[in-house]
Parts: sequence; C-alpha cells; structure tokens
Amino acid sequence: MNHLGVIGLGTMGANLARNAASRGATVAVFNRTTETMKEFIKAHGNEGDFVACETYQQLIEALPAPRAILIMVKAGAAVDGVIEDLRPHLSPGDILIDGGNSLYSDTDTRVKHVEEHGIHFVGMGVSGGEEGALRGPSMMPGGDQRGVESILPLLEQMAADDGAGGKCVTFIGNGGAGHFVKMVHNGIEYGIMQLIAEAYDILKTIGGYTNEQLAETFSAWNTGEDLQSFLVEITAKIFRKKDDETKKGELIDYIKDAAGQKGTGKWTTIAALDLGVAIPTINASVDARVLSGDETNRKISQMLPEELDTSEPMPQPEKLRSIVRSALELSIILCYEQGFGLMKKASEEYKWNLDLGEIARIWRGGCIIRSAYLAKLQAAYGTDKRAATAANEAVMERFQGNRQQDFRVLLQLTASRGVPTPALSASLNYYDAYRKERLPQSVIQAQRDFFGAHTFERTDRKGTFHSSW
Repeated sequence: MNHLGVIGLGTMGANLARNAASRGATVAVFNRTTETMKEFIKAHGNEGDFVACETYQQLIEALPAPRAILIMVKAGAAVDGVIEDLRPHLSPGDILIDGGNSLYSDTDTRVKHVEEHGIHFVGMGVSGGEEGALRGPSMMPGGDQRGVESILPLLEQMAADDGAGGKCVTFIGNGGAGHFVKMVHNGIEYGIMQLIAEAYDILKTIGGYTNEQLAETFSAWNTGEDLQSFLVEITAKIFRKKDDETKKGELIDYIKDAAGQKGTGKWTTIAALDLGVAIPTINASVDARVLSGDETNRKISQMLPEELDTSEPMPQPEKLRSIVRSALELSIILCYEQGFGLMKKASEEYKWNLDLGEIARIWRGGCIIRSAYLAKLQAAYGTDKRAATAANEAVMERFQGNRQQDFRVLLQLTASRGVPTPALSASLNYYDAYRKERLPQSVIQAQRDFFGAHTFERTDRKGTFHSSW
C-alpha cells in the first residue's frame, strides 16, 4: 500500500503526512478548516505527491481501494465525529487509523463499532514529537490485525530505525492495545522527566551548580550507558539556551515552574489502580505536575515554617554529582520496570499477548523515552533465556554497592535541606517495599478486622480468620 489519507493537519498530522510523502506515498490531505489545508499545500506541496482535498468525498476519490486514512485530531469526541462523518463514504476493507493519544478503552469500542461495517480500525500510538513524526517516529499500532498488516509496509518505511537493523514499529495487539502501550510510554515519560527535574533541582539548589555546569553534567551523563537517552541529551541543551527576549542569561531561569499535561499520565495512574499495579514513581510525577500548577495554595504555603537540618556536612560538588547520578539511574530503571509491569498485567487481564521485548525494541529509536537501557529490557523480556538471565543480572548489579548507598544518602540530604524529591523518594520506597520480607500492612488488616470484621489471613495456617478484638 503506497497511498495514505490524512485528516487533521496540526503539527503531528502535517509531519506524518510529509513523512509518508517523502517515502514515495501519494498522500491525500484534509483539514476541517480548509485554509489550514491550503497553507499546508503551499508550504510543503513540493515535497512529495500530495492531493489537496476540501471534502471527505474528494479524499475518498483520491485514494484507491482499500483506502488507509490516518485520523490526527484531538482525542475524544472529535475522533468519533470524524468516524461518523467519514463512514458513509467508506467501503468494506477500508482502514481507519487513529494516530492520536486516544484512551485505549475508547479505541476498543471503535474497533468493534466499525468492524460491523466491514471497516478495519487501527489505534496507533505515535511517539517522537514533531521532529520524530517527520523524520521517523516509534509507532505502536493495535486493533484490527488485518488492517495493521495491510499498512505495515508503509509504516515500516516511515518509522525510525531501532539501531539494530529493524524498524520501530510492530503490531502490538488487538483492541486498544496500541493506545494502552502508548499511554504507558507516556506515563514512563512523565516519570523520567520528573526524575531529571529533581536531579536538576538538587544540583542547583543544594550544590549551587550554574546552568553551564548543569549543561556540562548532563552532557557527560549522556555519554555513558547508564544514563544515555534522548531526555538527558535534550536537558543538557536546555541549560545552554540563551533567553532571546531579555538577552540576559539562560531561558530556563525565565520559564514558569508550572508543568502542563494532556491526560495520558493521569490515565496511566487510573489504569494501574484499576489493574492493581503499583507505579509510585509515575504517580508521584503526575502529582508533581498537578501541585506545580496549584498557584493559590503554593502562594499560601510559602508562609509555612521552615526548620532545616544543616548539621551534616555538604558533599563536595563532584561527590554530590556522583550520588545524584546514581540515584537518577536507579530511579529511571525502576520507572521503566513499573511501566513494563503494568503492561504485563494488562496483557494478562485483556488477553492481548503483548510482546514486551518487541515493545522495548521499538522504543529504542524515534520515541521520547529512547535510551540505552531499553536494550537490556529488550533482552530481559526476549525469548533467549540465557540473554534474559544475563540482562536481569546486569540490572540487579546496578543496585549493589555504592550506587544504592549513594541513593539513600542523597534522599537524607534532600530531606534535611528541604528540597522536595517526590519521584526519587517514591522510587526508593518502591524498591524497599519489594525488598522487605515483611510489610506493615498486617496492622492495616488488623485495623480493618477490628472496626469492620473484614477478616484476615494468617502466616502459620491457611484460611480466613476473624478475631474478637
């Protein structure tokens, strides 16, 4: 298949259209606001074989059957609106692809709805931002398998390289599997971004690092396999960006400290709660964004008393940098593990048969959370048992000795100096909760039985018990 229709010419839709055209596909483009479509053609019409369409009928006529049409509009009601408006023009065998950040349960519903009309529906997560969409993203198509198989040759041409001879796209699973995996990708992204932000705060607030020193630090970290990643790479560049408005210093110091979100982080938290999976690093990162935007309470809270413990000596700058590096690396590992644990549970619950090794592979290029660590995850969840064992042993080795000790020392330091570290702290608590042989939830079960006769299990015999407290 070498034809594609694209509905919605915002940043991502426009760049995916340009990507497909640059690979030799004929791309029919439509936008609800016709002027946007005309501006797109004016700006990019010479980059490939584009067909300008002002109506859905023109779009259909521009594409040979079976047609593949990529929908790039805002998640939610707008997607349903496009489907309903477009459906009367479609023929059995046509393929609709939702490439936005739709809620996975909505995708599951849409797959079932359009298949009644002989239409294949694909819910496809796309990661890489505007540059990735143009040059080569990571793509996570799920839904109707026959539909995915039909468009896979074109998607493989459009996708990023995985660095090992493959392309960053694969069939994820039935129903809403593709959008679920993209949602978890975004949840991991939330976590890693927050962890990096906390590392920055520690180095700047406690260590007194300048922006140039921060840039040098993150640049150096990005050269090692422990922290090499797209997000660490761009963070180093952020600290060097000068402010074009004031011409005074770096832009980072003029950016308001309130982080936005579009919902996928919150959806990840909700899905984890529904499935009974602990993802505390990701949850803490969502909370941190919510708190950062709570301007009223943040202003009031500045009047709260501050009693700090500065009796412990400060580490030397190089030592501080080293212990922050250790804490950041281990926390990022735990954040990935939480996300993969959530996908594993969802795969079992929804019978998606997710290939977690393949998911790690297609995240190695193009996507926002691409990193050197994903090669270990690919091996750990792969089919080669010897490679999986070696990968798991290599990960466990990172938690031995000085790195874990540094992690603990750092959190003592930040607590004593009053620097909030919600995601770093959640990561270590997550690790310790799994490591500890006996947890204090025995008290909670006793409390529940005391006031509500909820019963409890015992450690020394099987069965359910209730006590007369």
